[in-house]
Amino acid sequence: MAAISKYLTAKNSSIAGGVLLLLYILKQRRRASQLNCKKGSALKEGKKERAAVDKLFFLRIYRILRIMTPRFLCMEVGMISHFLPGSSSHFTCSSTYGQTEECAIIGRSAKDFKTYLMGFLKFIPAIALVNNLLKLGINELKLRFRERLTQYLYDQYLQGYTYYKMGNLDNRISNPDQLLTQDVEKFCNSVVDLYSNLSKPLLDIGLYIFKLTSAIGAQGPTIMMAYLIISGLFLTRLRRPIAKMTVTEQRYEGEYRYVNSRLITNSEEIAFYNGNLREKQTIHSTFQKLVDHLHKFIFFRFSMGFVDSVIAKYIATGVGYLVVSRPFLDLSHPRHLHTSQSELMEDYYQSGRMLLRLSQALGRIVLAGRDMTRLSGFTSRIAELMKVLKELNAGKYERTMVTQQEKDPGSVSAKLALVPGSGRVINADHIIKFDHTPLATPNGEILIKDLSFEVMSGANVLVCGPNGCGKSSLFRVLGGLWPLFGGELTKPERGKLFYVPQRPYMTLGSLRDQVIYPDTFEEQNRKGISDQVLKEYLDNVQLGHILEREGSWDMVQDWMDVLSGGEKQRMAMARLFYHKPQFAILDECTSAVSVDVEDFIYSHCRTVGITLFTVSHRKSLWKHHKFYLHMDGRGNYEFKPITEETVEFGS
Repeated sequence: MAAISKYLTAKNSSIAGGVLLLLYILKQRRRASQLNCKKGSALKEGKKERAAVDKLFFLRIYRILRIMTPRFLCMEVGMISHFLPGSSSHFTCSSTYGQTEECAIIGRSAKDFKTYLMGFLKFIPAIALVNNLLKLGINELKLRFRERLTQYLYDQYLQGYTYYKMGNLDNRISNPDQLLTQDVEKFCNSVVDLYSNLSKPLLDIGLYIFKLTSAIGAQGPTIMMAYLIISGLFLTRLRRPIAKMTVTEQRYEGEYRYVNSRLITNSEEIAFYNGNLREKQTIHSTFQKLVDHLHKFIFFRFSMGFVDSVIAKYIATGVGYLVVSRPFLDLSHPRHLHTSQSELMEDYYQSGRMLLRLSQALGRIVLAGRDMTRLSGFTSRIAELMKVLKELNAGKYERTMVTQQEKDPGSVSAKLALVPGSGRVINADHIIKFDHTPLATPNGEILIKDLSFEVMSGANVLVCGPNGCGKSSLFRVLGGLWPLFGGELTKPERGKLFYVPQRPYMTLGSLRDQVIYPDTFEEQNRKGISDQVLKEYLDNVQLGHILEREGSWDMVQDWMDVLSGGEKQRMAMARLFYHKPQFAILDECTSAVSVDVEDFIYSHCRTVGITLFTVSHRKSLWKHHKFYLHMDGRGNYEFKPITEETVEFGS
């Protein structure tokens, strides 16, 4: 028993207990994973697979990391490679002085202790600098990862009509705004935090551990508490700017999410305007403002962290050494009058330094496993977003399709096989022709089984019919937003077909931007259109007073609120005059405009050679059109010229 009892020390018992605890945790996790596998096999394909740390997870994260670190010689790779040596050197410097001071204390040498302590104090600024440089690098790496991944995803999201298709054609992702903002941020933070927790050595544990023995009395804790209170009040005052900077950060985050929500809310109007590149510019500009602020905030936290480390960590450690050393350096202390050197050593370490180190190491491993599991969830969502974006850009989408058999089993349309994208689109100038094209919604609901008509430039068409008959669906197919389910569609290429909705979209920007949208000022100059010509466009729609009221083309306002309903409709018509497309779709876009202004707008469109497809219930507009397309809402239509015998209907 004596031979065995000498190994039953507190240190060995703690190590054994820690090992047993680790084995128990691993066993429980293995048992839980086996139970999950059994449940998953029982449910089969009833639900989607849960995100897990498996081979697929590592393949996904590898693909995303290639986006965030595009080259081997890039800033991100350099910052990653410096984490490990930086943390090791930080520990080596600090722990060396800790060990020498402990030896001086155990050796009961006041002279050596003071020498080592002064040496430690001289290196406090360097240690604090290294420590906070590590924090600066981690925060910068998070931000750089987020910037890389965000720019990549937005390049895919704002390519063509992808932003519209994701919200209106594909039903796999219901919250792209959250994925593009919050989930990307959380993913990047989790990746860097996980790498930091796994790569940084656990040797720096000893830096923050010192023993308070029962022999130091009440004076020692009192000194420590007094120092913590004084330093806490001082640091609290220094941290005051963080509150304001945090409010600013949240405001910029709110603006960033706001421009994303505007893009989703007005995706159809933007798509008809072909405004994806302009919206990308607006989003990138707003995001860059947030990035610039976060750079400043990170540097402030770096500076504040340096002061925190010096006052609350390293000087506090020196104070702790002073408190701990008193009973050992006091040669008359009753506890150590008759103790040997080895007993002093055992007494100093009996509080269980090894147990604390082991428990912290185990805790870091457990936390790293939990963080990796959490990261797998973010990785799954980001990977799904990337997959959907890639497929939408390739013309593929997934949506719950309706079958005509369910609606009307005996109908002829029930026998029509619908394949999204099976129709053929031919680009040709000055003509719009539907050739045996079924008009259907993206989920396969047929509105018109076989649509055929032809319109040449100069022949305005009035489109009429009850609500839900397919007027808006026709324009979405014509604008390229919805896929063709068959037949042929001949129309001008993108940019030569313009859409003016009933509720026009007002972009974020100046008064000039409202007229030239989605062009920029540079594109206006390349087209050779002067501001005087823009003023003529405003005068044509009786909005010249807006420029006089604002005083400058560069005046920035919230134009959605500043302009009235009629002014926004007339602004959209001025925008139409600026772009001069071959064909324009006017969807109740003059409902809030007076009849005399409306007559001038239609006459001016004819003068400048813009052919119109008009949806309106006003009888006064029939005289401006040569043909009418009437849909009855039951799958029938008629396309006929307007003659004197044509019965006009409307208000």
